[in-house]
Amino acid sequence: MRFPIRVLMMKQLRIKDNSRISKDEFYEIPHLVKSIADKTLGELEKEGVFVFPECVKDADDLTDDQMILRSINDEYCSSNVMGFLGRGDERLVIESRFSTGENDYLFQYLLERVLDFPNLVDFETDASRDNRMFALLLFFFPSYLAAALRKGIFKTYVNKLYNDSNVRGKINVDRHIRLNTPFIGNIAYSQREYTYDNYLIQLVHHTIEFIKRKPYGNKLLVKVKDEVKQIIDATPNYAASDLVDVLSENEKNKVRHAYYHEYRALQQLCILILKNEKTQVGLGTRKTYGILFDGAWLWEEYINTLVSDGFYHTMNKSKQGTQYLFPNGFGKIYPDFIGKNTDNRIIADAKYKPFTNINGDDYLQVLAYMFRFDAKKAFYFYPEVNGAADTILYLNSGSTYEKNVCARGDVLLVKHGLHIPNNADSYDEFVSLIRECEKSFVERFAV
Repeated sequence: MRFPIRVLMMKQLRIKDNSRISKDEFYEIPHLVKSIADKTLGELEKEGVFVFPECVKDADDLTDDQMILRSINDEYCSSNVMGFLGRGDERLVIESRFSTGENDYLFQYLLERVLDFPNLVDFETDASRDNRMFALLLFFFPSYLAAALRKGIFKTYVNKLYNDSNVRGKINVDRHIRLNTPFIGNIAYSQREYTYDNYLIQLVHHTIEFIKRKPYGNKLLVKVKDEVKQIIDATPNYAASDLVDVLSENEKNKVRHAYYHEYRALQQLCILILKNEKTQVGLGTRKTYGILFDGAWLWEEYINTLVSDGFYHTMNKSKQGTQYLFPNGFGKIYPDFIGKNTDNRIIADAKYKPFTNINGDDYLQVLAYMFRFDAKKAFYFYPEVNGAADTILYLNSGSTYEKNVCARGDVLLVKHGLHIPNNADSYDEFVSLIRECEKSFVERFAV
């Protein structure tokens, strides 16, 4: 007897970030929408959704209580994230609102430039079939490993079991009777040791060995070959057969100490990679899975790749480059970019929003930075899709009460957009076009 073969047809919806979409548009993915609507990023992370960058609680633009889809009357409002979510045969792709063409080449390009991902990000493809989304987790690994090892190799106390004649710890009677009957001179005992060869470093070693088995694995790991060697050298007791026990131990003992937050992120990533090897990142009908990226963070880090020669880049999320408004550590501030030219200081702010949405508090924030650093000029770096020219805003002097308001002429803000091409027929063509746009973008403020 022949049984009918059930073909699972993928139901997929594409939306833009920072947009309002009618609820009627989501009719094909009801189960997925129900599982993510009005849920915070923190809640989705606990269910297995991977959010990048890891430290959402420290971010300005992406916060732990932010929602992917917020229900407002007859619409859903998307937030400042891009990426991919799935549940069973339902898929939701969140694209950049600045990609107006058929393909979201901008998102792919940002990942390639900022995270050094190869051009394999195709969220149209079913993740359970060719494993593209799962591959993304692997490409995170080198940067997470490097960040963690800057703190040194993680060391902690572990209970090690021994069975020899050189007793140096607590005798385990039951184990001794089981192993040493009849008695031949050995004693079964355990000892608490402070060591690098612990459950977490073993987990990292297992992840390294798993990545090595991938066709692109060695090429991926060559960027962190020194770090890989440190992990392997630190785990002489590694055994592939211990994977289940190592995973279980790490799920029970999550890294908690704030100093080791990079290791906490690495641990979470390794667990996701190793646990989802067979389940293909949540393959199943009842689990929500996906990878989400902070769009504002990606844009800021991308801009830094273009302007780093002329600007210092402070990083709010990792608390690097902290500046202060007042002496004795009062008034922490994190301007996105501070010009290196001390004779003609420039302040710049990366904004992942249209130029018409740069207003109000955005002005106040940058003017405060300008006053703090004695800067007479500031830039807003934003994505421009309509080819609009720069908008120059001169600071007023005077007061409406004295009726003497006029532009000062020596203090100005410039809304300076980087044009995003949307007429490319292929990703390679997009790359060629945007690199020309980058040249024009840099020339403007380098003068």
